[in-house]
Amino acid sequence: MTHLSPRVVATDLDGTIVRSDGTISDRTVAALARVERAGAMLVMVTGRPPRWMKEIATAVDHHGVAICANGAVLYDLHTETVLQTMEIPPPVIAEAVGRLRAVAPELRFAVEHPDGFVFEKSYLLGRWDAAALGGRPVDFEDLVDRSGTKLLAFHPEADPDVLSAKAMEAVGDLVTVTHSSGRGLLEMSAHGVTKASALAALCTEHGLTSDAVVAFGDMPNDLPMLTWAGTSYGVANAHPLVLAAVTHKTSRNDDDGVAEVLERLFP
Repeated sequence: MTHLSPRVVATDLDGTIVRSDGTISDRTVAALARVERAGAMLVMVTGRPPRWMKEIATAVDHHGVAICANGAVLYDLHTETVLQTMEIPPPVIAEAVGRLRAVAPELRFAVEHPDGFVFEKSYLLGRWDAAALGGRPVDFEDLVDRSGTKLLAFHPEADPDVLSAKAMEAVGDLVTVTHSSGRGLLEMSAHGVTKASALAALCTEHGLTSDAVVAFGDMPNDLPMLTWAGTSYGVANAHPLVLAAVTHKTSRNDDDGVAEVLERLFP
């Protein structure tokens, strides 16, 4: 692929096209629309679960398809429906939780499902209201009795890079471990499931290879996708590991860095 002729545009959301205030600019929405008008495939590739995608679908005028939960869920933004899932089996969830608790007893756990999520009663919830979005507190037995698209583990004080490295040592043979925020929140998918694996499968279905893909991201959970894609961009506010791995850099998310590139690629 030349950098002027991508057949696929794959972009992360939070910290990449979503600005610090939680919005997507009109400029970026217009740039994303250009991609589909040009006949290229637009793919939002995010750690978000499907339950967080309705506002994104509305914001981008229902353009594109989404890979959610770091590769575990394929989601149609046009129809707002889940198309496919890759889930962690209950015995694996239970084993991973047990191992992680042994190395970091302060961890608290939650499990994402395509239709909601469950969490330990001591799990510290983020900015989203759990009850309104299908979440409910459960005992440990109920936490691990059903397969899930993502296992979450939160530590109130740990450095995310250090915590992620420790978790990889403990459960890297069971699940895929990553993180995407500045706090101690681990995100775990089924073993081998990443943003890259899901994007590669989608491209294969359309007869496309990595050379046809331009990808954008900002955090460690984007690294598999960014290193797989033929062309990759890190926004200026990206994690140092991302900036070291990408083939190109662009402006910050708050300065419409992705739109800046897409306007050149799809004039």
